[in-house]
Amino acid sequence: MLRSTFIALSRNNTVRGLLEGTGPGRRLSGRFVAGTTLDDAIARTAELNREGFSVSLDSLGESVRTEQGARAAAELYHLLLDRIHAAGLDANVSVKLTGVGMDVSSELGEAVTGEIVAHAAQLGNFVRIDMEGTPYTEATLRLTEDLHRANPGAVGTVLQAYLYRTAADAERLLGQGIRIRLCKGAYKEAAVHAFPSKADVDINYVKLAVRMVPSGVYCGIATHDEQMVAAVEAYVAAHAVTRDAFEFQMLFGVRRDLQRDLLRRGYRVRVYLPFGTDWYPYFMRRLAERPANVIFILKSLFKS
Repeated sequence: MLRSTFIALSRNNTVRGLLEGTGPGRRLSGRFVAGTTLDDAIARTAELNREGFSVSLDSLGESVRTEQGARAAAELYHLLLDRIHAAGLDANVSVKLTGVGMDVSSELGEAVTGEIVAHAAQLGNFVRIDMEGTPYTEATLRLTEDLHRANPGAVGTVLQAYLYRTAADAERLLGQGIRIRLCKGAYKEAAVHAFPSKADVDINYVKLAVRMVPSGVYCGIATHDEQMVAAVEAYVAAHAVTRDAFEFQMLFGVRRDLQRDLLRRGYRVRVYLPFGTDWYPYFMRRLAERPANVIFILKSLFKS
């Protein structure tokens, strides 16, 4: 019930307008968002690198509706890649297709994303094409495959364990050597597409994770669930999988204790670091994924 409420709120433009751009709104989002500017993102990335974390940077923004907006979003990614390279940071970038023009036209979204991936390849960097709702799943996979053929090793994507199709999609991508970020999924999906039960999603997540970590394709196991982490750790220990074969990935501001503990124990950990002024939809989906974060929000409301 609470999850559905927050997912619905993530699409509510009235509430979004009340929060984005206000001081209290920015203060509340600060736990999960690195800041509003590119400089904020670079500075926070450097801090995380000094602690030993890798970073994946995401310029927030969804459903761009004009070519001008798509080009502006892409330009920010080009600047970001150059800044990462110039500073020698351990960071890559994460791109949502709807944020770079896919809803304007598939041709625009594909062309703009291809330019970003080609730029990353020239710099020896990597682009994660993020996964969105099921209307975009197949298009995202096909574009990732096309760009991987043109720029091997410079692009990967995300698979969501709550979808029935994900086991087949994982085999499809691993067979081509395409890197995968495995997450549970943060969009509202119909039962025809996704497991309705959390228990079934958890079971599928573990099955997928233990398929990926020994595959020879470097993948990201994205979870804050200690049971999922423990299951992967147990598999790695039992099957002599080296710790440089994969990485754990976690969201900025969520389970920082677990992030640091994994790092101390010798695992690779990448922090997914979003930034920008369009933080509201992302923020609400984080609350939907982990309702315990609401406690933090309520406490923040009463701080001076």
